[in-house]
Formats: sequence, C-alpha cells, structure tokens
Amino acid sequence: MIYKNEQSIKKNGSYYHLEVSAEIVNQFEKKRATRLICTIDDKVRLQCGLNHSGDGNYYIMLAKRYIKALDKDEHDMVSYTLEEDPNPLGVEIPEVLEAFLAQDEDGKRIFDQLTDGRKRTLIFSILRIKNFDKQVQTIQDFLIAEHEKQQAKKRKW
Repeated sequence: MIYKNEQSIKKNGSYYHLEVSAEIVNQFEKKRATRLICTIDDKVRLQCGLNHSGDGNYYIMLAKRYIKALDKDEHDMVSYTLEEDPNPLGVEIPEVLEAFLAQDEDGKRIFDQLTDGRKRTLIFSILRIKNFDKQVQTIQDFLIAEHEKQQAKKRKW
C-alpha cells in the first residue's frame, strides 16, 4: 500500500512531525508496527517508524536536517508518500556488525533473538562511533548485556 497526502508540518516542543491517522495506519499489514519509507516533496526520503500520539493516532518525527533540506518550517505545506519499508529493520546493518556476526556464533545467536527495535538500538549506537575498535567493543558490550537480560528472564520462570 502507498499512501499519499498533503499537510502542514507540525512542531511539538523541539521536534517536527507529520500526523498519520489510525485509519491509515490500520490499512498497513503490520498496523502500527510497520516500518515505513516517507518521501516528502520528492526531495527527502527517510526510513521511519510510527509514534503514538496518545489520541489513537500516530505521527512521524522529522529531524531538523530534513526540515532544512526541504527549506520548510512549522506550518509549511508538504506533500508526502508513505510506503511499507521492505527492510523489516528499517535500517541497513553496518559492515562492522555484519563482519562481527559472521565471526562470532554466540553473538549472532544473541543478535538473532533480539527484537527489531533492540537491533536498531544497537545499529544506531555503533553508527555514531567512528573508531572501529570502539564499534566492536560497543557491539560486544551490548550483546553481553542483552544475553544477561535473556538469562535473567529465564531464571524468573
């Protein structure tokens, strides 16, 4: 499904967003858990998820860099399309993580048991790090912590 619409950019505190009604969200196969590709004014294309607005509807957050690229501000009209992201993670796996998982069976097993959200958390945390060794250390620390959480849950049962 591809959804097309026009609306003004909203701002809530420090972040910009586009609103998406529950009626539209419920048309996607995975409903609110759908990862999306949002294309705005045929200039900006971003992979995103839906955030609950608290009134039964949803919104897509827009980083300031996207607002700047569009040369828009709060209340400016934009046209946009939403389509399901074919990548269930909604983000590419960095090369360093792929290499790590190919070499570490235990790490891969732990990674494969994570929810897509936890996988994204790991990916975004290593993308901010420029030093290769620190990226690898962050991956190891994250997976060890996740493994410990999994073990603690098993002990509770």
